[in-house]
Amino acid sequence: MDKNRIAVIGFSAGGHLASLMALSNNNNVKAFYPGRKKTNFKIKLCLDFYGPSDFETLRGHEIKDAKSPINILLGATVADRPDLAKAASPVTYVDKNDPPFLIVQGEKDESVNPDQSVLLSARLKKAGVQNELIIVPGAPHYGVMFDAEFIRKRIFYFLDAYMK
Repeated sequence: MDKNRIAVIGFSAGGHLASLMALSNNNNVKAFYPGRKKTNFKIKLCLDFYGPSDFETLRGHEIKDAKSPINILLGATVADRPDLAKAASPVTYVDKNDPPFLIVQGEKDESVNPDQSVLLSARLKKAGVQNELIIVPGAPHYGVMFDAEFIRKRIFYFLDAYMK
C-alpha cells in the first residue's frame, strides 16, 4: 500500500468522517488516532457526499433530545459542549495544506442542510484548496439521483487528476 496515495470517500456520516480525517490529517490531532499516535500517511483526495461540516450551524443542532444524531455523537448538546461541536466539525481544520475535495450535496437534503457543503467549499476556497461543489437539483439526503453519469465522471476526473 502506498501511504502517500490515499483517497477517502463517505456518504452522510461517512462524508463527515472522511472530511474530518482529510482535513485534520496534517494537523496532528492525536485524539483522532488509535493509541493517540498519528499514523504516517497522506490523504491526497476527499470525496464528500452530503456530510455535515459544522455542527454549530447544522440543522437540528438546537434539539435537546438525547437521541438526536448530533447529541449522540457529541454526548451532549451543541449548546452545552460547543468545544466538542467545534472539535468534531471538519471546517475547524481547514488550511492551505489540505487535499482537494469533491463535495456532492442534494439541493433538497432534509438531514444535512446544503449550506453545510457550501460553507465547506467556501472555506476550502478561501484557504486556496482545490475543490468542487456539486449541488444535485431536487435531490434529498441520499438516493439514486446521486448515481448520475455526470457525478461519476467528476469522481473519475478527481481520482485521475489527484491520485498520481
